[in-house]
Amino acid sequence: MDESRLTSVVAVAALEEPTRRRLYEHVVRQPAPVSRDEAAAALELPRTTAAFHLDKLADEGLLSVVFERRTGRFGPGAGRPAKLYRRSDKEVEVSLPERAYDVAGRLLAAAIEDAEASGEPAREALARRSDQYGETLGRTGRTTRLPTNADDTLAGIDTLTRVLEAQGFEPRRDGNAILLGNCPFHALAKEHPALVCGMNQHLLTGLLRGLGNADFEAELSPDAGHCCVRLTTDAKH
Repeated sequence: MDESRLTSVVAVAALEEPTRRRLYEHVVRQPAPVSRDEAAAALELPRTTAAFHLDKLADEGLLSVVFERRTGRFGPGAGRPAKLYRRSDKEVEVSLPERAYDVAGRLLAAAIEDAEASGEPAREALARRSDQYGETLGRTGRTTRLPTNADDTLAGIDTLTRVLEAQGFEPRRDGNAILLGNCPFHALAKEHPALVCGMNQHLLTGLLRGLGNADFEAELSPDAGHCCVRLTTDAKH
């Protein structure tokens, strides 16, 4: 599990504690930032208990801390600003198996904007945008390639597998091919298979190019139990 996904899991897990969850729900319902005293009074908790859990929520990125003077006074003698809590701007989303509907949404939105601006067919714009996005992922994965004593072909497979895992594809070797055990766009692919599977194929084609991996090719191969795209090769590894 990559670091960002693990962070999200830990953040969501923090809400399992009942008091912490009640405090979080109370803070996000308020129109203005909430102090420790206000939260403690509203939930009938000891102030130290409220402070402890509010700080834990802030540590996990679920709440943000701001400091304000509630008295309206400034300068010497105005007292220390109060420590207040509000909902964080951080978005936390966890799904098992992993999904990436935000990626699909951005690609589709960008493709529609391109099509409206240039007259390019929307599907062609989506294919181009998906390919570009995949290439960017591949280039990024290529620069963070892990050291290895294996030959270049095996090292390339290791890097490819690692990038696919980070994107939630759950790669599995199947002879000379790589099956993708999970589709990050599963629900969309079920409703719009031709559109979304094509998008996925172009994304993975770009990813392979970005990685500099000419051994594999992204092919449409819809079948139950795995992604509609598989990576095939004629090479024998």
